[in-house]
Amino acid sequence: MRSTSTLLGSSKPTTGTTCPPRFRSSSLYEPLVRQGFLRQEELALALSDALRKRLDVTTLLMDRYRIPKPAIGAVLAEFYQCRFLAYEEQTHADPDLLKNLSLDYLKVNHWVPLRRQGEGVEVLIDDPQNPDKLLDVRRAFPGLTVSYRVGLRADIERLLSDVCGREVGDPITDILGELVSEAQLEEQQNATIAAITENDSAIVRLANQIIAEAYRRGASDIHIEPYADRKETAVRFRVDGTCFTYMKIPAAYRRAIVSRVKIMASLDIAERRKPQDGKIRFKLSTGQEIELRVATLPTAGFNEDVVLRLLTANGPRRLEEFEFNAETRRRVEQLAHKPHGIVLCAGPTGSGKTTTLHAILAAINTDERKIWTAEDPIEITQDGLRQVQVHPKIGLTFAATMRAFLRADPDVIMIGEMRDKETADIAIEASLTGHLVFSTIHTNSAVETIVRLLDMGCDPFNFSDAMLGVLAMRLCKRICSHCRESYHPTRHEYDELVQAFGEEEWTFEKPAYDAEVRLYHGRGCDVCNHTGYRGRVPIHELMVVSDHMKTLIQGRTRTGELLALAKREGMHTLLQDGIEKVLQGLTTYQQVRAVAIK
Repeated sequence: MRSTSTLLGSSKPTTGTTCPPRFRSSSLYEPLVRQGFLRQEELALALSDALRKRLDVTTLLMDRYRIPKPAIGAVLAEFYQCRFLAYEEQTHADPDLLKNLSLDYLKVNHWVPLRRQGEGVEVLIDDPQNPDKLLDVRRAFPGLTVSYRVGLRADIERLLSDVCGREVGDPITDILGELVSEAQLEEQQNATIAAITENDSAIVRLANQIIAEAYRRGASDIHIEPYADRKETAVRFRVDGTCFTYMKIPAAYRRAIVSRVKIMASLDIAERRKPQDGKIRFKLSTGQEIELRVATLPTAGFNEDVVLRLLTANGPRRLEEFEFNAETRRRVEQLAHKPHGIVLCAGPTGSGKTTTLHAILAAINTDERKIWTAEDPIEITQDGLRQVQVHPKIGLTFAATMRAFLRADPDVIMIGEMRDKETADIAIEASLTGHLVFSTIHTNSAVETIVRLLDMGCDPFNFSDAMLGVLAMRLCKRICSHCRESYHPTRHEYDELVQAFGEEEWTFEKPAYDAEVRLYHGRGCDVCNHTGYRGRVPIHELMVVSDHMKTLIQGRTRTGELLALAKREGMHTLLQDGIEKVLQGLTTYQQVRAVAIK
């Protein structure tokens, strides 16, 4: 009979966990295919990759194909015939049930007892049909009735990490306490700040913990902001487009934490007078690798700020995930299948332009097409694309790369950014010689993009012949799905929506004001930190260049006339698309108004 030592004091996995979980029945995930979350070949590829790389299948499906956790949970609950339980901040395990169990063992085998009710105990487990795990559970709680809840491995690990945190203290708090103690000791010994180095174990662990916590919270950026005059260094996260202060680091460590990040990014720690750029490949405790883009800038007081952007290390997303309205999506797909021309994606930094272009490329990425991309940096990779990282410092600019592409037999070309006349001219030349060209551009709206390129000095006749369409984008904060509630708007709120949308279009398409009209907002809960918002929703504005519009472009017509024509030809503005998503209960008008212009 197998010894219980692994259960009580060793982290060695049980026999049943030596094989990757859930591969014995690929039918577990078949409902995801039937529900349209992914294709059959994508599921087969995910299962194969998970087996080869020894990854958790559910985590891989959610990260690679953006399958929502509730959908995964519903599939697991149906397959295992027990309730699915997702991790929440308020979810806790009963400490009394863990007294005689090894936390290392539980982490390796992915189960945890949650609570005891009378003669029964509730257990959260990743595989309620694994006989070895079930046997261990019965040995741990003899004589008790066990009821199972199925959960994701990542959620179980987070729950166990919370347990460890409560036992030994919050890791960040412990590290900061250690830093404060060391800083006080240094001060007492009249040591210099230079004596505190980037290789101190506390600094190494602190840098790692900051990155791991930013990833866990879904942050897009990390800002490390040192100050002069012995003020504490601020660390801020940007989540859903909004910055907030995550923690403060003792002033004595401001140079050390910056130097540690620079070492991780292979930058010159001795150079503090000019900006530097680099990348970090960081391995999380779960084994997953993420990539961060690092930028340093000299600031007042002879300090350096560091900004780390967490890059999308996974493959491209699908067009269905971008919540286009039906007509916009149909037009985007039509443009993507044109044989030649230019399609631009416009918007400010961080509005999802590159992610959208990669989704479009994924939709046309077949063996019949040769696709080249020039990017800075390469944030998303996908098989079938030949991707080139531009290096302006050595002369490999977007324009130079484009010229090289034209000698490399392309069908489709994607340029990371159209930032100057030279690049724009080469793109126009490529489109007129039979190539389909995609690019991003930093403009406020689809119509302004046309005017901007003409102002750059592009030839209006060649440009109008080449241009197929412009897709402008913004990201609004999404109403939290956990605390969303409907309400009846006031007449003033309703009239504000009508006026912003346009009275003529509203009366034709939208409902009149009555008791049935409902809008939505977030009440605020622990999941969204009582903000009422969690995640973001995209809004779009697609202008397709018609023959009539080409004539106006050739005559350098004013922006107002171009906009009027585009709206007559069916374009919904950013503001109108945002208001439609307000009526669908995805966001609020305040959020739309904050990012869209009329």
